[in-house]
Amino acid sequence: MTRFEGVRAVVTGGTHGMGLGVAEALAAGGAQLVVTGRDEARLDAARRSLGGAHLVRSDAASLADIDALRETVARALGRIDFLFVNAGVATLEPFEAVSEASYDRMFAVNAKGAFFTVQRLAPLLRDGGSIVLTSSVADEGGEPGMTVYSGSKAALRSFASGFAAELMPRGIRVNVVSPGFIDTPTMGVASATQEEREAFRKIGDEVTPMRRHGSVAEVVSAVLFLAFDATYTTGAKLRVSGGLGEGIT
Repeated sequence: MTRFEGVRAVVTGGTHGMGLGVAEALAAGGAQLVVTGRDEARLDAARRSLGGAHLVRSDAASLADIDALRETVARALGRIDFLFVNAGVATLEPFEAVSEASYDRMFAVNAKGAFFTVQRLAPLLRDGGSIVLTSSVADEGGEPGMTVYSGSKAALRSFASGFAAELMPRGIRVNVVSPGFIDTPTMGVASATQEEREAFRKIGDEVTPMRRHGSVAEVVSAVLFLAFDATYTTGAKLRVSGGLGEGIT
């Protein structure tokens, strides 16, 4: 019997990077999955790599899409054991250049989308299930060019604490994984050019105490630990950051 045989899970933002890594690990372990994404090409690629998973085109900023996702999950899986809220967006720009549109988009996806995804899908979670949300090491402190992104992730981190309290009577644990610089295809900034990503990579290696980027597999391990093994942990944040944000130099 494989590790996740009988587990029913939902992964939002699961067609690339860390979300895809978690979805692949769950699928390989025998879980039944509903996985969301926005890009059709990535959805098609994920269908091939995730076998029998249900792939759904869904925008985390759209309440209509979230409601449609709830109906899909109820129809395809019924009750679920694990919800991984990973969909997110990052636009890095100096605060004087921030537009209303970019501000609204980051908060709509990273904060509002996460809130209503949990609110709408929580009734489908079995008592004793778990939720993990993807934040960022940037949800604390301040860095030039990251003010709005950091604020949206700080809001998500605060929501997670509230979710943990709200869902405690049902035994549902809610935790946060907070990655630092992780080696993904987009480096977490889909709009960046290749040159910008290379510069971002160099900065990450310089400022991270372990002097390297983390791997998707290392984030996956942390997410699955919080989801299934950390049975006496709720409302917590687990940094996967190579020491970044921990006061280590």
